This record gives sequence, structure tokens and C-alpha cells, in this order.
Amino acid sequence: MSSTLKRSLPTNDSLLENVKAIILDIEGTTTPIVFVKDVLFPYIRDNVREYIKTHWDEEECQQDVAELRKQSELDTEAKLDGVEAIPEVEDSKDEDKVKVVQDAITKNVLWQMDADRKTTGLKQLQGHMWRAAYKSGQVKGEVYNDVVPAIKQWIAEDRKIYIYSSGSVEAQKLLFGYSDKGDLLELFSGHFDTTIGAKVEKESYQNISKEIGIKEENLLFLTDVTREAKPATQAGLKTCIVVRPGNTELTEEEKKDFNIIHSFSELLSERREQKKKKC
Repeated sequence: MSSTLKRSLPTNDSLLENVKAIILDIEGTTTPIVFVKDVLFPYIRDNVREYIKTHWDEEECQQDVAELRKQSELDTEAKLDGVEAIPEVEDSKDEDKVKVVQDAITKNVLWQMDADRKTTGLKQLQGHMWRAAYKSGQVKGEVYNDVVPAIKQWIAEDRKIYIYSSGSVEAQKLLFGYSDKGDLLELFSGHFDTTIGAKVEKESYQNISKEIGIKEENLLFLTDVTREAKPATQAGLKTCIVVRPGNTELTEEEKKDFNIIHSFSELLSERREQKKKKC
């Protein structure tokens, strides 16, 4: 990070000054990073074959299949190592032939997940599977205990709260709508995913600023990833790194370059007042 950004680094106590809206990352910020790794992704791996089979005749499932097939054709053309091609169904009434295609879809999904890909088709299918899991009660979104009280106070202080995550807007709403803290959707003024732009690009944060009608300097972005905080800072936003158990450890340089908190409670007015009194 440039020396200019280092010199302008505010204190944690001043981070909320003139802030009209707070943008929150999810994984590692509002939600344990292991929730995605140890709950959501394993659910897809364990259930994708059965889900495809059960929902095969539904239009939504066929739309997912079409997106996955389109991607597999591109990947095959690009000669990506290990890609599993997804053939067309030659005879929809032939169960054996249908099963061959369903097996190919399953292998393709697992191959993409092994490669940590974030293609439209994969994200779309995952979102639909997670929706079924949340609604059936098989999965509940995990939210840190300090998150809801902080958000409620920020809202009481006339600030708006937004979510910006690489996960789809639908996936975001499912996590917070079916969370272990209840339905939290009413707390948020809006949701953004990578359709607004990649989280590592400065323009994405400028796009959000324009979308919500609040100047960059009046926005605070909380994330656990410095490669996201850096472009947000370059775009003119205030930024702060949230350090949680299990998050990637920050380097000494990153600790110098960014504001850091370990809990949202560190940005509550009561906490700030208590610190002033002690001083």
C-alpha cells in the first residue's frame, strides 16, 4: 500500500465519523469462515447427485444444467485439465442415458469445486441447492454474536447497512433469512454480489457508491481480506479489517496498513465512550 494511504490511516475511534452507510463482507466478517468451508460446500458435495436426480424434470434444474453444459463446452474447448464434459440427453425417456448425463454433471460440479471456480452455472446450482437446504431446516446461517447488536445500533444512529459478497444475492439472503439469529433481512438496505463488479477492483466500490447514492468518503467497508480493502480504500471508502478465528493471518505490513477490529462491538458508541473515559 502506498505511503499516502498509510499517512491517512484513521484511528478506529474515528472510523464512523461522517459514515452514512456500512458495507459488510460475509465470510470471515459476519460469519465464521468455516461455515462456508465446513457446512455449505460439503452439503453440495454430499447432495449434488441426489439433488440433480430428484429435481431433474423441473425447469429451474434444467436451466442449471444448461448453464453447466455451456461452461463445460467452453472448458473443453480451452482444453482445461480434468474437465468433465456434459453431453446432451439423447433420449429423455431412457433412464440409463439420463443417468450418464447426471453422473457427468455431478463429476463436473465436483471438478469445478476442487478447482475453487466461481462460474455462473456452478454458483447458480449451488444457490438453488442451498435454498432447499435452508428452507428445509437442514442448514442454518451462522452469524457472529456481536454482529446483530452492532448493526441495530448503527441503524439507530441513522446509518444504512449493505452486504457485498462474492456469493450471489440469493445465497446472501438465504444465509441471513434463515440464520441462527433468526430472520435478519430487515436489517439490510441492500445486497451486492459480483454482478456489480469483482471485489478486488476499485470500480466495484465506486459502482456501489453510485447505486446507493452515497459518496465514497461516507462509506465504511468491513472485510477480512486486505486485497478487497485495498481497492475499496483506493476508491475513497473508509476500510477496516475484521480479524476472526480461522481467518487468514495478517502480515506485519498489513497490520500497519489497515485499521483492525476483532469484533463489531469495537465500533459501538458505548465502547468508544468507555475508552475515552478511561483515557
